[in-house]
Amino acid sequence: MEARQLLYTVDEFERIADSAENRDRLLELIDGEIIEKVPTEKHGMCVGNIYGHLWNDVRVRRSGRVVMEVRYRNPEDRRNARIPDVSYTSGNEPPVEKGSVPRMPDLAVEVKSPNDSLKTMRQKARYYLANGSKMVWLVDPQRRFVEVYTSDDEEVLLEGDVLDGGEVLPGFQMKVSDIFEDTAQG
Repeated sequence: MEARQLLYTVDEFERIADSAENRDRLLELIDGEIIEKVPTEKHGMCVGNIYGHLWNDVRVRRSGRVVMEVRYRNPEDRRNARIPDVSYTSGNEPPVEKGSVPRMPDLAVEVKSPNDSLKTMRQKARYYLANGSKMVWLVDPQRRFVEVYTSDDEEVLLEGDVLDGGEVLPGFQMKVSDIFEDTAQG
């Protein structure tokens, strides 16, 4: 007899993820399956570097909101509630105070953890774009490159290149090498 995997709806998942025993865990729902994110220090360093550059830019322009590890869902999708490592949403709607943000961010950034595959990350990029995101950055700290996805283009940037915000964040630029900068090293 084969064991059947239990699949959850967003409503069921939200109750589990927001419960007291899971309050300190990073849980996301992918195609009905609950997945826990367990970032490493290197992962967190890259996430922080990206967040810092984006926050500084958005703070000056007052164009929207940059956040880390926030859960988003498409209200029509009952089997997914995703947590990009960094995200940007334009506009000035009040911040969601409980549960998932009921839309996808304009920009979703995913930094590869050691247990992630590029195939899985690329599936995430396609999901974000199909559900309302305008741009996705996939970052690989081991190989030190960034894949940039929009609805009509894909691009790979290496350490010597400059990452820009395109139509999502006009004027934003960041050296790809800055993503991998270790501020503890000279």
